[in-house]
Amino acid sequence: MSKATEWLKAAGTFFIATVEGDQPRVRPFGAVAEIDGKTYLSLNNTKKVFAQIKANPKVEITGQIGGDWFRIWGKAIQDDTLAAREEVIKQNPSLAGMYKADDGLFEVLYLTDVKGKLEGFGGPIEEF
Repeated sequence: MSKATEWLKAAGTFFIATVEGDQPRVRPFGAVAEIDGKTYLSLNNTKKVFAQIKANPKVEITGQIGGDWFRIWGKAIQDDTLAAREEVIKQNPSLAGMYKADDGLFEVLYLTDVKGKLEGFGGPIEEF
């Protein structure tokens, strides 16, 4: 499992920052999956966050694991294959109550150019 996926799963809830024009936007997420070594996130394509990522795929993600916190940054790239959407739902069964892989709303994105840093009050703990 990649470090990004591992940290996001350990956090449970994590926060994704995007930009809209010249304003930062941050919102909570919780579903994460790994497919072929890539970290996948999911969202509804009617939400502003989807349009923001399409306009500028650079994202930064933050969350906490116990008393430590992490930052992950990279680009979020849409994977429009049905197989990827099905696999993300399979790995996150709670999504099945809200979405279907072919409902026209559910989207999945994978992270590329990923870097991350886990930190604590004593300084950096781990980087990738």
